[in-house]
Amino acid sequence: MREKLKRLLSVGLVVAMTIGMFAAPAAAAPAEADSGTQPVMDVWVQNSADRAFASSQMPETAQQFCFADYDYIVDAIDTVTGKIALVMNADIAGTPIISSMGAGNKMDPTAFEVADIYSTSVCPLAKVMRRELKRRGIKKLKVVYSKEEPITPIEDMAISCRAHCICPPGTARKCTQRRQIPGSNAFVPPVVGLIIAGEVIKDLTGYGSKRK
Repeated sequence: MREKLKRLLSVGLVVAMTIGMFAAPAAAAPAEADSGTQPVMDVWVQNSADRAFASSQMPETAQQFCFADYDYIVDAIDTVTGKIALVMNADIAGTPIISSMGAGNKMDPTAFEVADIYSTSVCPLAKVMRRELKRRGIKKLKVVYSKEEPITPIEDMAISCRAHCICPPGTARKCTQRRQIPGSNAFVPPVVGLIIAGEVIKDLTGYGSKRK
């Protein structure tokens, strides 16, 4: 049991790294490490550098995935359209899903918490998701969000993406077209990833129910 627990914690750590810091190559580590132990779960990770992964979560291409094949889905997509498509497909397949709300323009990583989408407040992204999911008949969705008021980035044209756009070719909505470009602090998204990874591990192992 101790070896299985070590394996589980190792998988959880890699999942957190992948979600929070987009360290997708590290996800192969559990498959190579502890080769003498019996694995308790498989983690499938799509390289975050593969733009096709993000596009496949759009409504017109979402059917490329069989959502029923997965035990758990983590939504860390930035676009509302992609997030809704992922949630809807997970709901149809009956696969549990946890969704990350806005981490942009936030300074306090300790303010994030786990809640149902309909119990959230303050977060602008969560507000949009509540409205859109209610319209589509989604009754619940586990999310990680923060009640911290987002700050407004300094609009300095010398360093602004509006004047130095680095969006890849073919981007549908470039920085120069956006009303406001959110900033992301290096110490905030990784914490969201750790929280999400913890929730996934606890749900898959029934950790919370065992303690009651």
